[in-house]
Amino acid sequence: MRADTIRFLLLVDAEPADRRLVAATAARSGWNTLGAPSVADAQELLGGPNGHEIRAVLIGRWDPASGAALVRALRADRPGLPIIVLAEGGSVGQAVEAMRAGASDFLVRPVAPERLTEALAVNADRRRAAGELAPLSEKMAPVLSLDELIGAAPDFRAALAVAAKAARSRLALLIVGEAGAGKETIARAVHAASPRARGPFLVIDCRAVAANIIDSELFGHVAGAFPGAFAERVGKLVEADGGTLLLDDVAALPAATQAALDRVLATGEVRPVGCNGSNSVDVRIIATSSAALPDSFDPGLAERLSATVVTVPALRDRSGDIPALARHLLARHTGQPGIRPISIGDDALAVLMRYGWPGNVRQLSGVMFRAALQCSGSALTADDFPHISLQSRFTNRVGDMAGEIGQAATSAALSGPGITLWRADGHLRPLQEVEADLIRLAIGHYRGKMTEVARRLGIGRSTLYRKLAELGIDTAA
Repeated sequence: MRADTIRFLLLVDAEPADRRLVAATAARSGWNTLGAPSVADAQELLGGPNGHEIRAVLIGRWDPASGAALVRALRADRPGLPIIVLAEGGSVGQAVEAMRAGASDFLVRPVAPERLTEALAVNADRRRAAGELAPLSEKMAPVLSLDELIGAAPDFRAALAVAAKAARSRLALLIVGEAGAGKETIARAVHAASPRARGPFLVIDCRAVAANIIDSELFGHVAGAFPGAFAERVGKLVEADGGTLLLDDVAALPAATQAALDRVLATGEVRPVGCNGSNSVDVRIIATSSAALPDSFDPGLAERLSATVVTVPALRDRSGDIPALARHLLARHTGQPGIRPISIGDDALAVLMRYGWPGNVRQLSGVMFRAALQCSGSALTADDFPHISLQSRFTNRVGDMAGEIGQAATSAALSGPGITLWRADGHLRPLQEVEADLIRLAIGHYRGKMTEVARRLGIGRSTLYRKLAELGIDTAA
């Protein structure tokens, strides 16, 4: 690596385990990690002869008593330096405090390696507004029913219709979509709408767990099964008995683990590592993937997972949903402690509609969170999102800029959530699809109050429930 391309990450006050994780993850992305046990050591490194090569700072532990002072001290030495905070739990108050003190982003333990890599890339790119992908905003989301999920685009509604039907079955489910498109949100909604709603919902990030321990994580192990296995461990498949296990990024599972998981789905029996016996489990598997499963994926497991596939469209492919999504996310964020209620103007929404959102709904959520924190007025305007147009001009990624949106389409979307009448080929959508969208829209607007939904639609409750059954709409939360 050339000297002028060396990037150093300054890691301040981190636990040993965090130091190992951060150093290994950063190294894979071309970063060299420097450790500083205290703010004085950090300032000495920043002011040293090679301090200009430090491109980002990661604060390994957030102390509510001294954290803000630490951020301000680092900011005093290097005003434009990205500062990322790693902290326990999803405390919104801590995030607000850190970001108002000058932090660029706020990551919550346990942080997956790709999230850390993503945060470093975003915050170190000087063409971008820091913290736009702030993962903390995901931690605020309540569990929504499928019909409360925001979106009127036909492809998105079709995906939710498939998910609603899948919720009533016991079969495995595969949700495919780009990073940040809302796959986990849909998985949680499927679980909430299923007969397993009272059971556990557990998540394994298959990319974040090392290949040599993923079998132990999934299936468990007995004491002495391998070096370091000092005590018995119950696997996630057993923990999720009677509920749902979400396998995020399932294509990252090693081949041997894929074959073992296929046997579990076929027999309902889980054999812990190092054990001759097995445990009977009743668990529903939901898997996610950013693309179709590769040809190298275990064919038996691929067939089981692909029995039902929900394909979530990218946000750039449903730009008409952005105004409703932005309003929803803003209302959710401004309901948190330390963030006052504000609104968003049509000029700002029009700017958001014309951006390609490579990070999808997750990125939009992070942008709205940061804008809500920094807004000094009573409403967000286009001036609060200058980085959106800047990124689309300078990042040189095809997906960063949405195609041209006509004024009529923009005006229609800004007027509020609506129903799409036309297909992309110019033909009208079938009446049944339009009717289903209207009912879903009414359920979401009236917060699931079915008597009010029926009254506003001009039909009786019995007729409404008959239509729900006919159209495959599930409102269970």
